Amino acid sequence: MAQQLRLDVRLPEGHWAGDVTRAHPTATLRIEQHMPLSRGRGTARCWASEDLSETVAKHAGIDELVGVDGASFTVNISAGGGGFLRPLVDVGVVPRTPFEVRDGWVEWTVEGSRERMRELINRFRSDEVPHRVISTRSTRSRLLTPRQREVFEVASREGYWDVPRRINLTELAGLLNIAKSTLSNQLQRIESAVFDAFTDEIRRQSP
Repeated sequence: MAQQLRLDVRLPEGHWAGDVTRAHPTATLRIEQHMPLSRGRGTARCWASEDLSETVAKHAGIDELVGVDGASFTVNISAGGGGFLRPLVDVGVVPRTPFEVRDGWVEWTVEGSRERMRELINRFRSDEVPHRVISTRSTRSRLLTPRQREVFEVASREGYWDVPRRINLTELAGLLNIAKSTLSNQLQRIESAVFDAFTDEIRRQSP
């Protein structure tokens, strides 16, 4: 059984995202995409709630600030300028993007076996990296059952979730040749599973 872990981690001094947000403690910095490169370098596509461009451009861990477009920008990160911390690298887990940094603290969501998640927490402790576990939950290997997937595909194709809706519940039940009440129950289970799986993503992308 896999486990999903959400935790806040204090980024060390010298990490560009940690230093920049500590210099702007009221700002939210969202890392929308992070791409590791060779020799410890990387790139990141970002969004900020305040103008951080001057502080970012001057940071020693940033080789170049490019593609500034309003609140969005891209950075080329130098070797040692800041990326995923050593416990993440050693345990072999990659945080989901997007993730946010505020006042030097980053909120990461990672997923893996229970053993790997336990190893990650132990590494943060042994390395004395300040952190706070926000939540843990078990994740299923299959989001929908085969029958739910079939219903989902037909409902999506026929426009049940479109706005405006292109097919109603009665018509969809007829198409699937099942009782309306049965279909209603299946759709509720599908919607609940999908909502539960993406709740954290919705919160992160709707500040």
